[in-house]
Amino acid sequence: MRVKRKKNDYEAMPHDYRGFYDAAAAFIPKSRLLIDPLKTLAFGTDASFYRLIPKIVIKAESVDEITRILQTANRLGIPVTFRAAGTSLSGQAVTDSVLVLLAGAWKNYSLHGNGERITLEPGITGAEANAYLAPFGRKIGPDPASINSCMIGGIAANNASGMCCGTAQNSYKTVAGMKIVFADGAVLDTENPASREYFIESHGRFINELENIRDEINRDAGLRERIARKYLIKNTTGYSINAFIDYSDPIDIILHLLIGSEGTLGFNAGITYTTVVEHAHKASALIIFPDIASACKATIILKKQPVAAVELMDRSSLRSVENKPGLPGFLKSLPEQAAALLVETRAGDPATLREQMERVEKSLASVPTVFPVSFTDKKQEYENLWDVRRGLFPAIGGARKIGTTVIIEDVAFPIETLADATVELERLMRRHGYAEGIIFGHALDGNLHFVFTQDFGLPREVERYRSFMDDVTAMVVKKYDGSLKGEHGTGRNMAPFVELEWGEKAYGLMRRIKNAFDPKGILNPGVMISGNPGIHLENLKPLPKAHDIVDKCIECGFCEVKCASRNITMTPRQRIAVQREISRLKATGENQRRLARLEDDYQYQGEQTCAVDGLCATACPVSINTGELTKHLRSQKNSRGAVRAAQWMTDNYPAVLSGMRTGLKAAGTAHAILGTGLMSAVARGVRALSFHRVPLWNPSMPKSVPLRKLSDIRKRADRTVVYFPSCIARTMGPAKKDRDQRPVFEAMLSVLRKAGYNVLFPENMGKLCCGLAFESKGYFAQAEQMSRDLEKALLASSNNGEHPILCDTSPCLYRMRTTFTSNIRLYEPVEFIHAFLMDRLDFRRIPETVAVHVTCSSAKMGLAEKFRTVARACVEKVVMPPKVGCCGFAGDRGFTHPELNASALADLKQSLPADCKSGYSNSRTCEIGLSHNAGIPYQSIVHLVDKCTSEKLPQSPGLPLPDKRPII
Repeated sequence: MRVKRKKNDYEAMPHDYRGFYDAAAAFIPKSRLLIDPLKTLAFGTDASFYRLIPKIVIKAESVDEITRILQTANRLGIPVTFRAAGTSLSGQAVTDSVLVLLAGAWKNYSLHGNGERITLEPGITGAEANAYLAPFGRKIGPDPASINSCMIGGIAANNASGMCCGTAQNSYKTVAGMKIVFADGAVLDTENPASREYFIESHGRFINELENIRDEINRDAGLRERIARKYLIKNTTGYSINAFIDYSDPIDIILHLLIGSEGTLGFNAGITYTTVVEHAHKASALIIFPDIASACKATIILKKQPVAAVELMDRSSLRSVENKPGLPGFLKSLPEQAAALLVETRAGDPATLREQMERVEKSLASVPTVFPVSFTDKKQEYENLWDVRRGLFPAIGGARKIGTTVIIEDVAFPIETLADATVELERLMRRHGYAEGIIFGHALDGNLHFVFTQDFGLPREVERYRSFMDDVTAMVVKKYDGSLKGEHGTGRNMAPFVELEWGEKAYGLMRRIKNAFDPKGILNPGVMISGNPGIHLENLKPLPKAHDIVDKCIECGFCEVKCASRNITMTPRQRIAVQREISRLKATGENQRRLARLEDDYQYQGEQTCAVDGLCATACPVSINTGELTKHLRSQKNSRGAVRAAQWMTDNYPAVLSGMRTGLKAAGTAHAILGTGLMSAVARGVRALSFHRVPLWNPSMPKSVPLRKLSDIRKRADRTVVYFPSCIARTMGPAKKDRDQRPVFEAMLSVLRKAGYNVLFPENMGKLCCGLAFESKGYFAQAEQMSRDLEKALLASSNNGEHPILCDTSPCLYRMRTTFTSNIRLYEPVEFIHAFLMDRLDFRRIPETVAVHVTCSSAKMGLAEKFRTVARACVEKVVMPPKVGCCGFAGDRGFTHPELNASALADLKQSLPADCKSGYSNSRTCEIGLSHNAGIPYQSIVHLVDKCTSEKLPQSPGLPLPDKRPII
């Protein structure tokens, strides 16, 4: 089932890499040393437009492993590249040598004081870091657009910034310390005096070289002044040589040189940041100007105002999103030369915020605008305005021609030249045939992003790109003395142009820095410093057609943090990259042996362990659901016999449910006789003997629910709901250790009775199913048939939609919403309780701590906060573990591939406090996996609501309502 290293994979490596592999295998398990074609291709893929396939991929998990990897590489002369999330854009995280991965580990952190500082390992995402700081009203300074996906290692290595942090709150300015592993394996903790002293003593020659460079720069007044001036705006081109004028202590210089060094000087094993205040109150204004010049004039004024962000958008940018639902209608009628600034101001309290809004509005009185300047502090309104900015990249990515890639270049100019530079950049884009491109950016910092599509499959197109970039770099450097990279890092993309920007002397010093840190050149060669003037045009990534579902993918990697299988097999980005290579090999007819190997290994890695939950689409800039591709691949694989069997099940569904009940009853009987320990051992043995073909029983397996007829309940005329208990709820009851031993529909009916509802059931319910189980396995026709039959039955029972419809299982309800064509009102339990029952029941909050799991379907329906509200109405403390997303049970995958469920929930048990004894969700199969991996029983949240509510009694005349604790 799993991808196994084959002898020819090892023999295919060059001799020196076999030696490296053998040495590394002495201290790293071979399960974390990847050399097979599928994994090296998949993990070799990053967000850049370069493709290099590593010979060895290592999943490193400790400082000791990193130390020994680098010692081995240094001894053998084998280049090493480090990778965190792989969201960088300039080719700084790809290699054809050894790739060391951090993803899946390196998650430790510690808070200092009241969050004034935080120490983070490099595998933590920026969003996770900010979540740890949120209770203190603080955050890390860097705020890149990819903050939900990118990791601290990459944020520091690229000196990534973003819309608000500017040059004052980036990693360079807010770093307080770092644990560094150098090319020779030496470790320096800059916050530890003993470590500093030992390093200085043991690396005297290295320290002397840095001091020489420091003194040489500071003796040259012209160079010193140029360095200081260059860093007044954003600049990530080359090394952070401002460290030599900002600091004199060599350890402080080392610390700040590591920022923005892109893994070419050492490994960041942990960084301490000085944090910044996260203001609770915000307001935004989308200000339209008649032209770019006016917008840039306003930016200069805003530089002195209390604003947190000023985002510039040219007319092409605004045009690219003007037809998107929910965006301001006036975008369509703007003048041809119009430009916009999206301005945000933040404050600690509402009064100060209003004062700042007025101050900013008055400051722009002298600048012509198309409409009057107007701020809004209403969250939904300012989020709609920011949707204009967020929609720019997806607009280009989603509209591009298949086979082309989306390129986001990143330059910066002195703010006083921003207007002229922007106009000239627009002119260059048109001259070179990139008229569809857009320009936007962080105006306060003079930082522009220009986005365009590029086909690297044709030599003439590569030449067009080369000519364009030559003209852009010349314009930025020679005319405006700007930065060729403002925040995206140098990488391979700008390595040939570093000397152009900095000049011969400064570039020579950068080469000396590289040589001092890495004498043998093993750390990420070709990045930052390169002797190859054409490296930016080599190893360009092909993006061949794979399938309509995924062809718009730009391989940014934003999806990966959402994926249940990310730490065990593959991610959506990796699945797409492999499918593209499979499609390319099929189209070209080349290397059929490699094609067969990729297809064979993909079955387990890509298809069988995909949870098809669709959460990846919620993070994808172009809303790709890779689960849909997996279902399509499954449908192609289904044999005629399998399709006939699926059709029989569809036509004889009551018999199928009867079989499920019989199986559950037999398992329950065996469990009762054998006990949990022996039953578990037998189950594992049977599964092993079957070569993992037999699903794995676990102690949280539910009991069978006997077949019963559910009759309508009629109590009053003004309150009616149609209740459709899912087929899972009708067959799977409580587990042996569940606190409430009723099936979920009994608890649901109890709640509805207390709320005074008439309850209607659809006719012939035993035959009805939403079709989800069929769809997930690629039996689309059968799934559609089940869905049509269910919709017809629900229409009839609801009197053509007069009454709302309640389904007790969230994934089933979500499928009903996405497949039904009628306008009937559909609710899952949390949504129904929140909408209709909060004021129709008396809630009694009990002194318990409970865990709540928001299923994937509920997350996609935006129900997380409603979950929290309903749970908090019932208990004193609600825990929603932030590191737990999709549970990975995926219908029946938790039985057939329990390792997927275990990997997805690896953080669950340790995230629950000791006083948490029960958990709640809204999908019975998900609750099985949650119970098994958490060590506490999970049931439907309906059980909790039923436990904590009673019928609302009519208030007696003249008597006040009893005091209640607020429901938050």
